Amino acid sequence: MSWSDRQSPIVAVATAPGRGAVGIVRVSGRGVAPLAQALTGRTLLPRVATYGPFLDADGQAIDHGLALYFPGPHSYTGEDVLELQGHGGPVVLQLLVARCLTAAAAPDAATGRPVLPGLRLAQPGEFTERAFLNDKIDLAQAEAIADLIDASTEAAARSATRSLGGAFSHEVNALRDGLIHLRMLVEATLDFPEEEIDFLEKANARGKLDGLQAALQGVMRQARQGALLREGLQVVLAGQPNAGKSSLLNALAGAELAIVTPIAGTTRDKVSETIQIEGVPLKVIDTAGLRADHETSDEVERIGMARSWEAIGQADAVLFLHDLSRMAEPAYAAADAEIAQRLGEALAGASTVIHVFNKADAVATEAVATHLAAPPAPAGQAVALSARTGEGLDSLRQRLLDMAGWQHQTEGLFMARQRHVQALGEAAEHLALAQAHAAQQDGALDLLAEELRLSHDALGRITGAFSADDLLGEIFSRFCIGK
Repeated sequence: MSWSDRQSPIVAVATAPGRGAVGIVRVSGRGVAPLAQALTGRTLLPRVATYGPFLDADGQAIDHGLALYFPGPHSYTGEDVLELQGHGGPVVLQLLVARCLTAAAAPDAATGRPVLPGLRLAQPGEFTERAFLNDKIDLAQAEAIADLIDASTEAAARSATRSLGGAFSHEVNALRDGLIHLRMLVEATLDFPEEEIDFLEKANARGKLDGLQAALQGVMRQARQGALLREGLQVVLAGQPNAGKSSLLNALAGAELAIVTPIAGTTRDKVSETIQIEGVPLKVIDTAGLRADHETSDEVERIGMARSWEAIGQADAVLFLHDLSRMAEPAYAAADAEIAQRLGEALAGASTVIHVFNKADAVATEAVATHLAAPPAPAGQAVALSARTGEGLDSLRQRLLDMAGWQHQTEGLFMARQRHVQALGEAAEHLALAQAHAAQQDGALDLLAEELRLSHDALGRITGAFSADDLLGEIFSRFCIGK
């Protein structure tokens, strides 16, 4: 988007599509007051809700509602903002948007110029982008707005609210301030070598670097937790037909989502449901039963199995179900071993496999213990349960959270994204190199200064202090129109 496009006034419906009790049309730009006058027939007081008609070109009411005028810079975007809050019918809202566009293009009675030149429809996320560009919020706070809207759990919503309030930005800015101080000392030493300042000793550079690295690691731990709250985990249920995958999905979800019958091959395609455990969202996918390729001639079942392996390849975790009631059958045990081998080849360490021994209620306790201790289940990666009775489900939920690295704490967490985690990791890598240069006897101050600069830049990308236009376009294009 060009700079002139970012300067032009914009208008959009700011409420969700469809019918509702209230609908909002929002206008943002410089010099919005004359448009407010044309639409309402009166001069609006700043930040005061005024009830009345919204007028068409002939002075007839399109709707009646509240009009609010927020002169810049004391507004959401930092520009003049007008909000028309009327009834939430889509036709009425589109009429109001169209009226805003025609009124803006009409000549002003006093000057003869357009009332609000260049008014156009807003692009997705453009109101929030303007708030960022006008220094009302930083980039991490802008992303938190979208995360708050998209939050799928209460914990995620609370964490997004903390990020929107600046909790995450405060941590990042504190790190950046420490880096700025270090960079100032290093570059001053480079600029005035004749002063013979023993930088490493007198400025305690190593101590400051160690402190910054420790603080950065703490922020990274919190960011990973926040990213987990936002992104969640994709968990795939895999195993032979009739191992109890659909029953386990229903048990985890607490609802009859998948059809369960004794007939092998009942599930032919993927069935998914998003659940939450301690506020962490998990997308659980039930897949078609897996067999050796030579065991089926059913084309539909072959397609279902192919989709199962595709889902497995994209999973964060795989729950490999074993039917304890059939483990003593040689053919069944051989097929399980073959599937386990193929799982290892398909995942190549990218995902974690948890071996779930189902139908524990149907066999003796001694048999359960024997299978838990034997291959293919490595120590710590196996759990026995009964999807029918619910026994062992809590242990599985706990295992999933532990595998994800969840620290069982939501208070004080802020929302983060994978790009934030990556930027923090990059900053930590450059700090580690800076520590190595600082430890050298010859000083290597020029290399130390460069690593500090790169670490500083990486942190700046989180809050938007250093952001390319293509990054901004990628972020804000994912927002809804009107926000």
